[in-house]
Amino acid sequence: MRERLRALVPSTASVLLAIAVCFLAVVLTRGLGTALDAFAAMGAGALGDWGRAFDTGDMGAVLRPLGEASNKAALLTLTGLSVAVAFRVGLFNIGAQGQMMVGALAAAVVGAGVSWPAVLHLPAALAAAAVAGAAWASVAAELRLRRGVHEVISTIMLNWVAVSLVENWLVTGPMRAAASGDNSVSGTAQVLDSAVLPRLVGDVSRLNLGIVLSLGAGVATWLFFSKAVRGYEWRCVGLSPEAARAAGIDPRRATREAMLLSGALAGLAGAVLVLGTELKYPSTLAASYGFDGIAMALIGQGHPLGVVASSVLFGALRAGGTRMQLFGVHKSFPELIQGLALLLVAAKLVWSRLALWLLPERSGERP
Repeated sequence: MRERLRALVPSTASVLLAIAVCFLAVVLTRGLGTALDAFAAMGAGALGDWGRAFDTGDMGAVLRPLGEASNKAALLTLTGLSVAVAFRVGLFNIGAQGQMMVGALAAAVVGAGVSWPAVLHLPAALAAAAVAGAAWASVAAELRLRRGVHEVISTIMLNWVAVSLVENWLVTGPMRAAASGDNSVSGTAQVLDSAVLPRLVGDVSRLNLGIVLSLGAGVATWLFFSKAVRGYEWRCVGLSPEAARAAGIDPRRATREAMLLSGALAGLAGAVLVLGTELKYPSTLAASYGFDGIAMALIGQGHPLGVVASSVLFGALRAGGTRMQLFGVHKSFPELIQGLALLLVAAKLVWSRLALWLLPERSGERP
């Protein structure tokens, strides 16, 4: 138990210290009063304005911010899990952005192109996104296995291939929505209602089923690695491919399967974005959730539940960050907190010693 608590110290301390440093930066540049007001506004934008809700009875003051925070957290969770799954077999998949793009396009095409009952249409759109993301990731897997191309090189190059293929050609060309009258249209056609992720609290908030899917994926991934035989085999390959091979485990199969699952999770993130909030593939995916997934995986220490926790936290901070503009603080401040936290997490030796100081080993405890 103490060993597990010590494992939480690096990420927890890094996030808290990053928030403290950024708060101090606002104090030094804007003053203490402005810093307090700006961070309070960020908290209200992340968790809801409960004071207003109690005073006026308007629960939308709580549900609307929670919906925005949940939507961002869902995307960060899925892309973070995508990176974390690859970590477990010793791979560094930095292509979640491209895999997310092709998944989003697949979801948009299936969501708008077929007319089925919702019980079939929504699962079909989600499945199409997962398959597209897995297929895109399989290119990097095969290059690694057949030609020895490092996945860092192939996945980052595939990101730019996806941008050129999807956003610079398909979305603006063959798959662009048909204009109606004199109105210009950007992006693909809008998905049908039967493919839209249901909203959990009605029209008062954009909170939708995507957060449930992402949390379910996080729990399922954790159970897979902690309980399933195949998950154990993947972890063995990540620790030592040669030892795994000696034990009868095929590292090539584990690498291929892990990259497929990694790509499927990123593709599913694209589906959640398109089917949950955008309702089509827009002219461009402005947010780089695929790259942010790398930060979520690192801050979460590569553990599925750690990824979920970090994603929920930073999803909330991002949702609330826009309100900081009211006090002269740029809305990208949560990204600054995220980046600083990521840098601090890298100081593993410092945090390991701090963890041992806070939770010293007991006699007889396993190292």
